[in-house]
Amino acid sequence: MKKHLATVLAILFGIVLITGCGQSKEPEAEEPSETLYPITINDVEIRVGETTVQALLDQGLNITVSEMGSGGVSDITTYEVDPETDLEPNSYYSGASIWISDTIFAHISMATDEETVKLGEATIARLEFSMVSATPEERSVVTFNGVPVGEISEEKAHEMFPDFTAFDNGMLQYGLEYSYSLTFSPEDHMLYNFYVEKEYDVDWNGTDTE
Repeated sequence: MKKHLATVLAILFGIVLITGCGQSKEPEAEEPSETLYPITINDVEIRVGETTVQALLDQGLNITVSEMGSGGVSDITTYEVDPETDLEPNSYYSGASIWISDTIFAHISMATDEETVKLGEATIARLEFSMVSATPEERSVVTFNGVPVGEISEEKAHEMFPDFTAFDNGMLQYGLEYSYSLTFSPEDHMLYNFYVEKEYDVDWNGTDTE
């Protein structure tokens, strides 16, 4: 069920409760393992589904949320997240951002486990990078699977990820555990947008509550 916290984070974060999976009495066949491709931002490694928010804050990364006022896009207030904020168990939060430079930012989502935790203890569940107006040199402060983003052309990405599904100016991989999407510029065929996401069993059909 979607909820909203009665704080500024309630306005800024969407909360989706994760539905618990029923336990089967019969053993299930072991699923094939999937590869988690790491990301670095200025040499700070992020492993989606494993790295916590506090780990990024400890490395000096600035995580913020923005609230739009009555004046529209010209009336936006940005807040730094408070790592001491209590988050509900079995929940998924989105709406935060990491600004890396004036031309590069990442949307960030986080998930909690079976107990109430502080925001800093929540796990990074999804990162989506936007680098549309950045040069290849500027994009290289971010690496994907050990390669600076500014060096990842569409051709090189096919070599790096031969099992991904290709489409016009992009590549996709939807696994049971991890999902990836890469988008390339139609002009120079260089990577400028991508996301990595850990899959969670989320009831996306919940209703909003005040």
